[in-house]
Formats: sequence, structure tokens, C-alpha cells
Amino acid sequence: MLIRKTADIPASEVTPKHWYVNRRKFIAGASALGAAALVSGYDLMSEPEHAFGGTAIPGIQKSNLSTTEKETPYKDVTTYNNYYEFGTDKSEPAEQAKNFRTRPWTVTIDGLVAKPKTLDIDAIMKLAAPEERIYRHRCVEGWSIVVPWIGFSLSTLLKQVEPLGKAKYVKFTTLGDGKQMPGLRPGILDWPYREGLRLDEAMQRLTMITFGLYGELLPNQNGAQLRLTVPWKYGFKSGKSIVKITFTDKQPDTAWNTAAPNEYGFYSNVNPNVDHPRWSQGTERRLGEFSKRKTLMFNGYDEVASLYSGMDLKRNF
Repeated sequence: MLIRKTADIPASEVTPKHWYVNRRKFIAGASALGAAALVSGYDLMSEPEHAFGGTAIPGIQKSNLSTTEKETPYKDVTTYNNYYEFGTDKSEPAEQAKNFRTRPWTVTIDGLVAKPKTLDIDAIMKLAAPEERIYRHRCVEGWSIVVPWIGFSLSTLLKQVEPLGKAKYVKFTTLGDGKQMPGLRPGILDWPYREGLRLDEAMQRLTMITFGLYGELLPNQNGAQLRLTVPWKYGFKSGKSIVKITFTDKQPDTAWNTAAPNEYGFYSNVNPNVDHPRWSQGTERRLGEFSKRKTLMFNGYDEVASLYSGMDLKRNF
């Protein structure tokens, strides 16, 4: 019998806990019924439709890019979410996204590239060893979190399509499925949700394509199957449930910048010197804590400062 070490097994080959638990229940039930249910030939393992939080990702490498700050508890990160496709209240996504189907899942990468591709989630997860990066995040509403994300640098994925010299920006389009997402109502945002980065921002090593957190696959409410993670920008820049990535020579329209351009700029860098029109951005409260702390420029990720050398960061907010 061939025994494989955990580190040798890609995450895409790990049986989600939900599947094998149901499989055991099915086998037990079939035995009690004289295995009558097996006649149909239906295999509970053959149609994976969901991404289940709780499914461990093997072979995770620790990153030296991680912060040493205390992690926000898993429960807080997975039950207090901004994900308007599943409701505008922070507690709604965890409840409303329970039955969100995330298999099959593909991402199309097109636009100003030499080799446009459509990749499924398993192919994307095999591009690089999964890496844990503990990042701090700042939300425009004044709260912040520290999360151990699992993924790899977005540049690894983007290089697969060989961007052309004319490409200056990258646009991200997320899933907009009204049948599964009860929050897709008119008058909230122009759906589907869209975000964008300048090409050099997208290729910066801190920018992640993310498929897990806390050592496990992303729960639905946190952006399964695939999300963006940009730690020096406000949280809404990190689009969830990405299905399309487009290279363009023009600054793309984005959901919040289109809805309220005076409140949500295209760049949306964490900048304590630029207040939101309705509240200060000078301080923040870590989720689960009472006291406030000063907000750091670029959320403390000073290595990205050179990307904006010479720019007026109050005008380009």
C-alpha cells in the first residue's frame, strides 16, 4: 500500500469533512435498509457543490510576510462579514450563504493578454504551494481584523496568461447569481460586484489570490471559492467569489466607486489622513476589542509606499 505524506497531497485532493461524514451516514443507512439505496448508482461523492469551512488544507507553508499581531478569533471572522450579495447586515452572510453552491467553479482570465485562459479552482490551487500569511485588515467603518489567509501571490496566477505591454489595470468581476444570492437587489449596488487594481499593485507580492483561512478552505461567507486579499487597502477592495479577471489599458469601473465616488475612491489605500465624509479614519477598533488604536498609513505595510511615489494621496484616495 502506498502511503503519502500530508505535504505531498494537494488541497484539491482532500476529501471535505462534510462529504465523508455524509458518506458514513449514507453507508450506515444503506446497511440498515439492505443496501437498497445503492441500486440507483448515485454516489454522494460525485457532485461536490459546496466549499466547506472546516476542510483542512495540507502542505501549508508559513510566510515571512506575516504580522506577529494576535489573530482575530475564527468565530468573529466567519460571522461578522461584509458580503452584500448575502445581505447588508454583518450577521446575514454566515446564515444566507450556507447553501451557496461553489462547484463547479472556474475563473476566466482575458483582455490584454497573450494567452487567455479559463481555469477551474483545482488547477488554480495547484499553481503554487499553499502559503499562510497573517495579514491585518482595515474596514472603512472603523473596525479591523487579523486573519491567517491561505493562498499565494496573485502574480503567480496572472503570469499564466502573459499580460501584454499595453495592460495597465486588472479588473476583477465576482459572481452575480440572483438565484443563490438573496442580496442582489436593485438600489444597493450595480451588480455584479467589480473591483480593480493598477497592474503594479496586482503584481506586488503582498497581493494574494486566496482560497482558505485558518488552515481550511474558505467558508462561503468569506468568499469561496476564490477571493482577492490586498492588505494595505480598505477591505472592500478584496473582492469575493471571483469568476473573471480582465487586463485592460483603462482604469476599470468598480462597484463602490461607481455607487459613491465621493466616499470610495478607486485606490482606497488605508490612509488616516483622508477621512470618510461621514467619519474619521484616524483610529480603528480591532474586532473583539474595546479600545481603539491609531490607524497606520498603508495599514502598516510600508513596502508598498513606493507604488505611489509622487502621487497626491488625498486627491487619489
